[in-house]
Amino acid sequence: MNSDNQEKHKKKMQQLKKNVETSIKNANISRGVGILLTGNGKGKTSSAFGMAIRALGYEYQVAIVQFIKGKRLSGEETFIRKNFPDLTFYQMNTGFTWDTQDKEMDKLAARRTWGIAKKILRQKKYHLVILDELTYMLSFKYLSETEVINSLQNRPENQSVVVTGRGGGKALKDWADTVSEVKEIKHAFNSRIMAREGVDY
Repeated sequence: MNSDNQEKHKKKMQQLKKNVETSIKNANISRGVGILLTGNGKGKTSSAFGMAIRALGYEYQVAIVQFIKGKRLSGEETFIRKNFPDLTFYQMNTGFTWDTQDKEMDKLAARRTWGIAKKILRQKKYHLVILDELTYMLSFKYLSETEVINSLQNRPENQSVVVTGRGGGKALKDWADTVSEVKEIKHAFNSRIMAREGVDY
């Protein structure tokens, strides 16, 4: 790298460093955060489980409630149940709605699972709560949006919550401090490639 390019690079990095330090200095509010991981791409649940492992690494208490999933064990679930047996882990355990094809049964299961989640959201001991695929329960109108948002808003101050799933509606996005959208560009499944153990589940 010649001297002119080196000087330009140095100035650019100095400005970047200044911007980062200013952002860090301005972030002076300490409380739990609400995170919404949405979009039609792959990786929302995987991202949430990554945060669970991060929190467990600091020996925080974590609770995971999964809506929809549960008929087939995932690698994440197997790992967490084996290595963190005291972690709170609850699944609706009905599989996907296109499997059950029973709306009333799905509604009852969603309400029962939400009852568990609601109790967890009141407990200060949980540093991180993951509500996996909760967005579908709102989209399908299996749960009251008002009730869900109210519970999320009134949780303990230092409790962080991650909600995953496609969509979810404006109220959920307004509640969240951080919203990340995972966009599908390509998916192997559309090229007839089977889901792979240890990668897709």
